[in-house]
Amino acid sequence: MKTFSIELQRIKALTDSHGMVRVRVDALVQTSPGRDDGEDPGSVLSLSVENARVLFQLLKTQLTQIDARKARSQR
Repeated sequence: MKTFSIELQRIKALTDSHGMVRVRVDALVQTSPGRDDGEDPGSVLSLSVENARVLFQLLKTQLTQIDARKARSQR
């Protein structure tokens, strides 16, 4: 499995369609060497606190809009 180091630099847009939430971002993506410190291999996403807050708020708003479109019987 390839691992990557992903640095989120800017969140451009967040949309949803057909059950898929899509986030457009500016990001720096680099391959990362595997670590031997006992951690599971995987990719790492790094973002500033400001970008984390923006992403959280956008996701919260988007999920609220999705829930509002559901029929009452599915809530």
